[in-house]
Amino acid sequence: QVQLVESGGGLVQAGGSLRLSCAASGVIFSINAMGWYRQAPGKQRELVAVIRSGGSTNYADSVKGRFTISRDNAKNTVYLQMNSLKPEDTAVYYCNAEGVTTLLRTFIDWGQGTQVTVSS
Repeated sequence: QVQLVESGGGLVQAGGSLRLSCAASGVIFSINAMGWYRQAPGKQRELVAVIRSGGSTNYADSVKGRFTISRDNAKNTVYLQMNSLKPEDTAVYYCNAEGVTTLLRTFIDWGQGTQVTVSS
């Protein structure tokens, strides 16, 4: 019912930048929060950043000052600007959205993931 499509991953050298995008579509009435999670090999999925409908944000301590999350509410799209990338940022990055469908049912959906690889 709700689809999330991510783009923008890739290979970058340490110190470089990447920008991830995630567009939500489908039977969306409203989106309360959109966020980015990541999962490195052998590790659990962890929150990277989240932005709520009012604009408030939260970041993992490991990315504060380097990553910026933003959102275009009109396009149901969330962005993650990643600067000063480190090899430890290497992971599959997943987009997440929570909201309400046009049938007034809550949803929590995930994108398919996009690989980010930072070489040293």
